[in-house]
Amino acid sequence: MPPFSFTVTHREGLARRGELTTPHGVVQTPVFMPVGTRGAVKAVTHRDLEDLGAEIILGNTYHLLLRPGGDLIARCGGLHQFMGWRRPILTDSGGYQVFSLSTVRKIHEEGAEFRSHLDGARHLLTPEGATDIQAQLGSDIAMVLDECIATPATRDAAREAMERSVRWARRARARFEQIQTDPGELRVTNPGQAQFGIVQGATFPDMRTESVQATVEVGFEAYAIGGLSVGEAPDVMYDVVAHTAPLLPEDRPRYLMGTGMPDDLFECVARGIDMFDCVLPTRNARNGQFLTSLGPLSIKNARFAEDQGPPDPNCGCYTCRTFSRAYLRHLYMAGEMTAATLNSLHNLHFYLDTMRRIRHALVFGTFEKLRLEFHQTFSRRLQY
Repeated sequence: MPPFSFTVTHREGLARRGELTTPHGVVQTPVFMPVGTRGAVKAVTHRDLEDLGAEIILGNTYHLLLRPGGDLIARCGGLHQFMGWRRPILTDSGGYQVFSLSTVRKIHEEGAEFRSHLDGARHLLTPEGATDIQAQLGSDIAMVLDECIATPATRDAAREAMERSVRWARRARARFEQIQTDPGELRVTNPGQAQFGIVQGATFPDMRTESVQATVEVGFEAYAIGGLSVGEAPDVMYDVVAHTAPLLPEDRPRYLMGTGMPDDLFECVARGIDMFDCVLPTRNARNGQFLTSLGPLSIKNARFAEDQGPPDPNCGCYTCRTFSRAYLRHLYMAGEMTAATLNSLHNLHFYLDTMRRIRHALVFGTFEKLRLEFHQTFSRRLQY
């Protein structure tokens, strides 16, 4: 079996069910990847993630570069060994984090220059540097460095960022291929690592088409759609995905970066997406929000003070089986750390279970029926 491969096993319309093979295991797609930015998914243990059925998680190059550093992690045997996670890992290049540091960073042709949010030290992250760091980390999937911009964007700004992202992609791929043959003194901890290119172009269909053509021409193991979930309305995002995903190679996984709400997962699977990640399940959990089969639920609401019901009566996760809304509200209002853990366990279960249901429906040809049923009950507005 090759270290990295992808096979589509079932189709329904544009939606695909597949298997992604990596050096650290096989991932069933469509898949949602919990975000472990600094080498840990906040408030939960690896044992929790395994029990929830997480097959792949995401780490972030920007944060791991700043602390504890790629050199240290490489000396410890790579990110899998360092953090004790034996299943696949994808690492983002840090492009989105640099984008979010708009007041302390500068983008130029060489790379992204920024000051650390930890100590103010100046850093320069280049396409080659991001590739090197991820080789040290030894993730199964490494992302190229790209330039992400906010929405709405002018055509001129979108074109400049898109074309620079293509040039950076060429440089990142050249460095990646050089590492495969001659790493020099660089400590490579996963020789089977794959590299994904990223498509940019904001909300302009013609630029998305250009970006796909240029990025695919570079030649990556697979491709991601970047530059979404940065301020645009959901319908706009769906339109961009519907335009872009079918342009990507049929035999490679398609990754939509940083998205999103549970209904986004259904809509983007229906448009041909195979891989997702988002901080929303765990971030919202820490802020007291449960994502349920009916929609978001704010456990902070005073009406739950004596409510003996579970957060989601349709959920079989540990939190919903064991604890009442009254108790969970008490934990949150009292500032107990356990609140973040229990809330996160539910939200991650909801996301991962939703993806399981989608995969099963694709096997049996009932995905469209499941999608319509989901939209009949789930609403983005607060239910309580």
